[in-house]
Amino acid sequence: MAVLKARSVLVTGSNRGIGLELVRQLLEKSNRPERIFATCREPEGPRAQKLKDLAAKHKEVEIVQLDTAEPSSIKSAAARVSEQLKGTGLNLLINNAATLNLNTLDTETADGMAEVFKTNVIGPFVVGQAFLPLLRKASQESPQKGMSCSKAAIVNISSEGGSITNVLMWNMVQALSYRCSKAALNMLTKCQSLGYSDDKILCVALHPGWVQTDMGNAAAQAPLTVDQSVGAILNTFAHLSEKDNGTFVNWEGKAIPW
Repeated sequence: MAVLKARSVLVTGSNRGIGLELVRQLLEKSNRPERIFATCREPEGPRAQKLKDLAAKHKEVEIVQLDTAEPSSIKSAAARVSEQLKGTGLNLLINNAATLNLNTLDTETADGMAEVFKTNVIGPFVVGQAFLPLLRKASQESPQKGMSCSKAAIVNISSEGGSITNVLMWNMVQALSYRCSKAALNMLTKCQSLGYSDDKILCVALHPGWVQTDMGNAAAQAPLTVDQSVGAILNTFAHLSEKDNGTFVNWEGKAIPW
């Protein structure tokens, strides 16, 4: 059975929802990572209390300030993570942080669209650039052949709402800027998969399902619990390989049409 064996993992937006649950479930693994870099915008704020409680109990967790909408914050986070890794690479980068507004074709504004794209597309792009040297180092150091999340990988948490083929739940919620941003994130993932293929860095876009988080319940009650989604996601991480590079899959590893 395939097992995720990443020595170091970084998760953006890890103070709540899917990000927090990813950190929690990674810690429950018998072969849990030696280092988990849990990033969020305001580590000292009240919304990060659950993450701080988790970090207080587990020495593997390092909370790092990182605002995906601020390039200077990303640069500082990359420098801190590099220092903490002490010359070793970063195996798995999970771009999970995202924002949502429920505006429609009639109510969305240029400023609103720009703000969502800044976090949901430009953020993962800049984060990928900033941590690329550490991902390359991990890939070069690994004795594994091919590609895997245990070796070196970027997983961009996307959404089937950004699938141009499916346009999931359009009749329920338009969320125009969110959909457009996730479609753009999917293209970023494809570009990363092509650009970093020689480095053997696996790049995948992943739809976590309609999950019971603050964001997921914004339009209506979501059917999938955070625990269920993340459990399946981590299982999928263990099975992703070179054949999945540049693909768009769901939490169970099933292909989703672009």
